[in-house]
Amino acid sequence: MVKKILVSQPKPTSEKSPYFDIAERFGVELVFRPFIKVEGLTARDFRTQKINILDYTAIVFTSRHAIDHFFSLAHEMRVNIPEDMKYFCVTETIALYIQKYVQYRKRKVFFGSTGRVDDLLPAMVKHKGERYLVPMSDVHNDSLTQLLDSRKLQHKECVMYRTVSNDFTKEEVDTFDYDMLVFFSPSGIESLMKNFPNFDQGKIAIATFGPATAKAAQEAGLRLDLEAPSEKYPSMTGALQHYLLLQEE
Repeated sequence: MVKKILVSQPKPTSEKSPYFDIAERFGVELVFRPFIKVEGLTARDFRTQKINILDYTAIVFTSRHAIDHFFSLAHEMRVNIPEDMKYFCVTETIALYIQKYVQYRKRKVFFGSTGRVDDLLPAMVKHKGERYLVPMSDVHNDSLTQLLDSRKLQHKECVMYRTVSNDFTKEEVDTFDYDMLVFFSPSGIESLMKNFPNFDQGKIAIATFGPATAKAAQEAGLRLDLEAPSEKYPSMTGALQHYLLLQEE
């Protein structure tokens, strides 16, 4: 019986999160503890990529991490971002986050609605004359590069932050007594195996989100008890709720 679940993400900031509904409905204890964390590159590390931020007239942001580390690096390198710099964001939420660093002006901030770069392409193509800089994590593939190439846009991808293991303390290791672990990225699986090199799954259920995470879990020799998303359950919370319902039967 699943009674204590570790979710490898930060605790939701909204009280309306479906996770809290699940905890109440099924009487389970949910612990939010990321297995990975994001660290920004130092100015010295970034300079090895030989990229001058001011050579670009537009920035493409795919996450709030990208925004934080872009402006942090610019500050560290004493780069004054021009007032007319344009920003293209994959969602409105990410676009609004820019206000933390610069005055928000609709004429220079553009955003998509689906969270996919494909949805942002029409706006970028309308501004074909821009030179786009795309801050990224060290963990990425070439799909975005290929997408922008296909539209003949001037662009350059650069690494501004990296994903690293959020190591467990000795006390956390000693008190690791969960019935279920929920993962959202291959890096999370890598962190589990790093922190628990002799990890014995036993009766511990493993849930993964996304095909890459599922593949990483299987390659690590783990038994998958729950995979999301699916056609019926597109979210982890929906899939988790269904799993717990089945456990009650």
